[in-house]
Amino acid sequence: MAVKIASVDKGSAAECAGLCEGNMLLSVDGNPINDMLDYQFYTAGPKIELSVNIGGNLKNITIEKEDYQPLGCNFESYLIDKHHSCSNHCMFCFIDQMPKGMRESLYFKDDDERLSFLFGNYITLTNLSEHEVQRIMKLRISPINISVHTVDPQLRIRMMANKHAGETLKYLNDFAQAGIQMNCQLVMCRGVNDGDYLRQSLEKLMSLHPAVQSIAAVPAGLTAHRKGLYPLVAYDKETASQTLDILEEYGEKCLKQFGVRLIYPGDEWFLLAERSIPPTEYYDEFLQLENGVGMWRMYRDNFLEELEYTDPIQQPRSMDVVTGTMAAPLIKEMAQEAEKQNPLLKLTVHAIKNDFFGGNVGVAGLVTGTDIIKQCKGNLQSDLLGVPEVMLRTERDMFLDNITIPQLEQELGVKVEILSVDGAGSLRGMLGITEEI
Repeated sequence: MAVKIASVDKGSAAECAGLCEGNMLLSVDGNPINDMLDYQFYTAGPKIELSVNIGGNLKNITIEKEDYQPLGCNFESYLIDKHHSCSNHCMFCFIDQMPKGMRESLYFKDDDERLSFLFGNYITLTNLSEHEVQRIMKLRISPINISVHTVDPQLRIRMMANKHAGETLKYLNDFAQAGIQMNCQLVMCRGVNDGDYLRQSLEKLMSLHPAVQSIAAVPAGLTAHRKGLYPLVAYDKETASQTLDILEEYGEKCLKQFGVRLIYPGDEWFLLAERSIPPTEYYDEFLQLENGVGMWRMYRDNFLEELEYTDPIQQPRSMDVVTGTMAAPLIKEMAQEAEKQNPLLKLTVHAIKNDFFGGNVGVAGLVTGTDIIKQCKGNLQSDLLGVPEVMLRTERDMFLDNITIPQLEQELGVKVEILSVDGAGSLRGMLGITEEI
């Protein structure tokens, strides 16, 4: 496969070798380059030979550089290849539950093993070709994040509406034998894959440790837009407690057997069951943080640690802060702690109910500008509004419903300050402490 070079970094090994925009990269050490993983793997060594088409002429170029030093070529898309889309129709798929009229990119379902390695996305294994499976093991693409949900083949087929969903469970064993580390996810659906099915899944995944280095279980997010979809029911206090009991039971087994808990319930289980969030040591290395596992504990610890070593502000400061209903008790508690240490500080926390998605959606990351405007207009106590960055897209300028920061400021008559997702950074934003450059 010929790959067009879009640009070359200045001072890079590629530029020193004479490569430039428009050249076609054909192979590295005889290996064709199909995507970014091929490129990164085959160009990692200290001495490589490139086959390049320059102006219609085929040239072989030998490059010497530091081991793992980036070659310096950039391409038209980050992956080089197109994203791999998902062929499943999971009964709990959040994208199927989203209202119409949002950005087109939000409706794309990816199931790409390259994004799992590069960005931490979860894959189901059902869209892997045999070539891709072998490449994962050959290139030692590790760790990879896998959405397992259940290890019962027939139930997995039913949950994912994919006839191959059961047979692809074999890749868990293949990867374990090849030494590929895996972080596994179980999206729990009430009355479907919990109970004895959950026990079965935990026992199987435990048996693959240490290749399986973490197992997270999170309740399925259910919106109000489920017309025509499988009739799932949200967990309540009783059923969340029952599921959490199983997760805790097997976590204790792992702790005794392996020295690590291995099985980590999402924060929502503890909130639904009305139990205290566990201490820091419960989460070991916080391997499932991006999956909502341990975020509450890490935020609180980092916030309070930063507060302990931060001098009180010297000028009056007042700020309204928005968050989701799930995190609201934590943010209110932290706001009170910050006010105790800072007599000149006034923080007003607003728990934004998610009317846009509805259902049991309460995480801050799915709060929309529309709901903030509707629920905060006329209710703000200051002219400064703190918005967690997790509510915005990567560019930090737009909510899921396409409301922009300037639009939010205009509608509410405030200045918006974006708060960091980590506790320490969030506190600094509340206090108005700017980062030193």
